[in-house]
Amino acid sequence: MPRRIDIELTSASSDGSWTWRAAGALKPKGTVDGSILHEGASIGDVVKVEAEQMLDGMEILSVVKSRDKNESRGLMELLPDDKPFEAVIETKAKRGRGERSGGNDREGRGRGRGRDGDDRGGRPARDGDKRERSDRPKKPHFEAPPEVPQRPKPKRLRPGKARTQEVLASVPEEQRPIAELALQGMGAVRTRVKEENAKLKADAKPEMPESSVTKMAEDMLPKLRVADWLDRAEAAQRQMQHLDLRDLRSVVAASADPMVARDESTRAIADELKASLVTKQSEEMAHWLEDVDAALTVGRVIRALRLSSQPPKAGVMFPPQLAKRLGEAATNSLL
Repeated sequence: MPRRIDIELTSASSDGSWTWRAAGALKPKGTVDGSILHEGASIGDVVKVEAEQMLDGMEILSVVKSRDKNESRGLMELLPDDKPFEAVIETKAKRGRGERSGGNDREGRGRGRGRDGDDRGGRPARDGDKRERSDRPKKPHFEAPPEVPQRPKPKRLRPGKARTQEVLASVPEEQRPIAELALQGMGAVRTRVKEENAKLKADAKPEMPESSVTKMAEDMLPKLRVADWLDRAEAAQRQMQHLDLRDLRSVVAASADPMVARDESTRAIADELKASLVTKQSEEMAHWLEDVDAALTVGRVIRALRLSSQPPKAGVMFPPQLAKRLGEAATNSLL
């Protein structure tokens, strides 16, 4: 089916045809027979045409004649009037001392009696004005289900720095900046060495040996990594009662680091944290199922659905019986 588009003429060929492209864009593009264009067509002209999409491209069928902007469009003709213009002047009368916009006090009191002898207005009573309030449709009333007591939110881990500071204090002062960088990883050490060498080179000063600095950081890294983990692990033990399960998992997962696992000082506390993780995970699972059941019992279906999508452990299977109750409650809430 033909459709109208605006095309821009881009070049003229010797055989009388023109190349074109969509106005303001690169595609679609093609050729058009010059015989259907307007007289005096030139490169850069924008023409509205009727085109049809074919298998091998778009074919231009005809040029749509544009309306003349100066052409009359049935506008009304304004005829001059020989009569002289006379301006309309409005003069408002001054109000008296006891007058109001609706009349004086006596008139206002005189016509203030409305329907049924009351003072609510002067218009006459109409049919339907005396409809009783009991006949009016009542608004739907929704009673919210009771609120479910929510458990306190777990707290994030707040590790100390005692173990790390102890190791840093044992490092010579000139090597301490390298040790602090090593805590951030060897990538941070290599990046800082390159930046410092670039500054030294710009100042025509001798550069630091990158291999020596890297070797120094690698030698200090095991002790620093163990101290950092012990700071986190001991903080987890102290805050275990209200600790977020995600932080406890991260500390236990970090105990598998070869640098940490090889150190004898970490084994006992790592085993204790693993046992605590199993216990805390079981408790969180029980609390999770209890919260979903409590929300369903009082009719808070949306809260139950939200809780069901946030299990304490990823990949845990939702109990089939509770899932059936949740599905039925969600279906009934939509009816």
